[in-house]
Amino acid sequence: MSDRSLRGMRLGAQSMETESGVEPAPRQRIEYRCADGEQVFVTFSAEAEIPPVWVSKTGKEALLVNGEAPDTSNDKPVRTHWDMLLERRSLPELETILADRLTILRQKRGEKV
Repeated sequence: MSDRSLRGMRLGAQSMETESGVEPAPRQRIEYRCADGEQVFVTFSAEAEIPPVWVSKTGKEALLVNGEAPDTSNDKPVRTHWDMLLERRSLPELETILADRLTILRQKRGEKV
């Protein structure tokens, strides 16, 4: 048994297929540029829809060179907690509620009201 040894290849290390006759899918190299002038190149498929904004490796937003500016007009304004509270209650109501809650808090602490 020792005179015969099995020889093989490592799993996943090498492929038995050759790349002759294989044509890669068509690609396009797209350029983006950050506000500080940093260039970002991204390779997409020729059929892919190109996004107008790309986040670079440094975390900055880069805009498509020679492309349309992104449409931000549909973005809703940021609503804060205070804005949502004012939609439900008026300022006199809020002042009354605050006074009531402060009274309850002071009573729990044993303070004179």
